[in-house]
Amino acid sequence: MEGAAVSELFDRLLRDFNHSSTWLELAVLASCLAVAFGVSRAVGRNQPPDSVWFGRRTFDGLMFPLLALALVYAGRAGVEHYQPVFVLRVAVPVLSSLVLIRFFARVLATAFPRSPAMRLVERMISWLAWGVAVLWIVGLLPIVREELAGIGISFGKTQTNLLMLLQGVLSAAAVMVIALWVSSTFERRVLSNAVADLSMRKVAVNATRALLLLIGMLFALSAVGVDLTALSVLGGAVGVGLGFGLQKLASNYVSGFVILLERSLRIGDNVRVDGFEGRITDIKTRYTLIRAGNGRESIVPNETLITQRVENLSDADRKFNITTNITVGYDSELAQVQQILCAAAAAQPRVLKDPVPVAYLVNFAPDGLEFSLNFWVSDPSAGTVNLRSAINIAILDGLRAAGIDIPYPQRVVQIRPAAQPAPPEPQATP
Repeated sequence: MEGAAVSELFDRLLRDFNHSSTWLELAVLASCLAVAFGVSRAVGRNQPPDSVWFGRRTFDGLMFPLLALALVYAGRAGVEHYQPVFVLRVAVPVLSSLVLIRFFARVLATAFPRSPAMRLVERMISWLAWGVAVLWIVGLLPIVREELAGIGISFGKTQTNLLMLLQGVLSAAAVMVIALWVSSTFERRVLSNAVADLSMRKVAVNATRALLLLIGMLFALSAVGVDLTALSVLGGAVGVGLGFGLQKLASNYVSGFVILLERSLRIGDNVRVDGFEGRITDIKTRYTLIRAGNGRESIVPNETLITQRVENLSDADRKFNITTNITVGYDSELAQVQQILCAAAAAQPRVLKDPVPVAYLVNFAPDGLEFSLNFWVSDPSAGTVNLRSAINIAILDGLRAAGIDIPYPQRVVQIRPAAQPAPPEPQATP
């Protein structure tokens, strides 16, 4: 019975192909594609490269296949009044699959720009979409749907079938992707202009995305047919799990939002945590990334930043203090030494003019007079060791040119003669 139905479908496709005007349909298809491309290019000329609607090259966004699908569908409806169609009927499922692929791919690329797992998800969506398109073209999609509906699946006392399960998964995936799209658009169009502080923007982005994903998940479960009242039991179980087994994880999440809301630490601050010094590059909901000047990166749980001592090396105006020490001879001219040290620091373009570099006599060392040069920069992420090295070289050249002695470590060694043994006492004679 099924073999006869499949044979009848292929016979109808062959009959439509023989009775259709291929050149007319190709002309209509080419015209629809040209109009869709022209409109997309004209509208998306000044759009950003990460736009979901237009993409990087106009035709790799969502607008082009969606507009082409609408035009081709209208053209097919017009041609069908006069003759059978084949090419346009094939083009509709192909463009529909392309719209689905572009939508998922562009939204996932925008929401997770650096995630390698998204590549695998995009490929799986592409294979699924093209497989459905092939079944749609040959007319086997209704038969496959009937076969899937006949495969029953039991979850305890709940009876369902494979078709409903697949439809629920696809509906949930579509709702979640739409929620990600809305959150990304809200972040790019609203938060980027309304919130200037990077940390507060991160809070708003995380909260918006979490809220929209929660709403999307509830809608997806409702669309599948899940009774949402049953989630109250699940919520109680999750609460108990957070209270016992997941208390550290929950503490890190709460600490992340507290850090972002209090703004005690911000993205871009230079901090020292447990002996590790670096710049905060990102504050996640669970952990904070700190990158040192040598390229090493530390992943610090947010709870650590709340419960332990953290040194914030960046003040409100982002001035970062750097010091270097030098020892000169005791017979050196103090004012001349201070002038040479300050001039060596001021000659570097990265050193701030306000506040000016200052040099202090900090110690009477055993080998000479110890000076400390203090200067400030606004870009410690560009490196501090390289700047300190350049200033030390300039100081050394300046001191040598001025004839100021840089003493070597000196130690005094005293050599004392060994003590002579006492002469023996004379013995009394009897």
